[in-house]
Amino acid sequence: MKRLIVALLLSLPAFAVAVQCQAQNPPAKSVAERLGYPANSRLLIIHADDFGMSHSVNRAIIEALENRWVTSASILVPCPWFPEVARWAKGHPDADLGIHLALNSEWTTLRWGPVSPQPRNSSLLDADGYLPLTTEYVASHAKISDVETETHAQVDKAKAAGIILTHLDTHMGAIVTTPDLFKAYLGLGQAYKLPLLLDDRAEASAAPGTVLLSQLLQINPGTPKSQWVEAYKKMLAPLPPGSYQLIVHLAYNDDEMQGATADHPDWGAEWRQNDLDLVRSVGFQKFLKDQGFLLIAWRDLAKALPK
Repeated sequence: MKRLIVALLLSLPAFAVAVQCQAQNPPAKSVAERLGYPANSRLLIIHADDFGMSHSVNRAIIEALENRWVTSASILVPCPWFPEVARWAKGHPDADLGIHLALNSEWTTLRWGPVSPQPRNSSLLDADGYLPLTTEYVASHAKISDVETETHAQVDKAKAAGIILTHLDTHMGAIVTTPDLFKAYLGLGQAYKLPLLLDDRAEASAAPGTVLLSQLLQINPGTPKSQWVEAYKKMLAPLPPGSYQLIVHLAYNDDEMQGATADHPDWGAEWRQNDLDLVRSVGFQKFLKDQGFLLIAWRDLAKALPK
């Protein structure tokens, strides 16, 4: 008993120090708490990628934004249907829109080049003058100076078109494939004072408090159409409290999309129709409500950034 009492007495100073440290450095508030929600909240951005890629994509994303089937979208500025996005955005200044920073052009029949006037020997050009097909090429060849010129040009073009931006993210992850590219991505966010699409895996490399998402979520290739909705439900239902982004790819399965994505079944025309059918489904919307998800946008999430 005496030994127990002595041990307890010896532990009291350490306990006091721990309490004092906790009082001086209380646990950081979660993103939900910083936004005024309970700590056990599950916040969800439903985010449509590739706005501007084609008219079919634009038609589906506009319908989804106007009906709030999705809460946010990001724009592929180099793509041929960017002007349609810019025109719609001018009439919808409250739309939550970011830039889908593109360093590659992945389709073989629908190609796009850079926005900036890259020199002929640019590390971001293929033999035909388009952005490279693959992110692997970008990772192994891209010069940071070319990347910075092009990504700034994409943001500047959108701003010049009058689009009010809420965030920046990355097309196919090309700009986060190497440490130097990731550093350029962080620098872009700082330059334009816009939040970046980052999740907790990036926390060690980013400035404290700038990582606003717990996890990025999207469906995996190989999911059959018959299991599409259930796959999303199984992905979302077990999530613990936190802030999440669900990435969807929307379009109509029409001639335009079938032609553009003919040799890419993953993220192709049928995939995008499946995602469109999902987000506009009353059953899926009820599932989100029954699960207690709080739907937010990047404009909301940005309020959790450090002052």
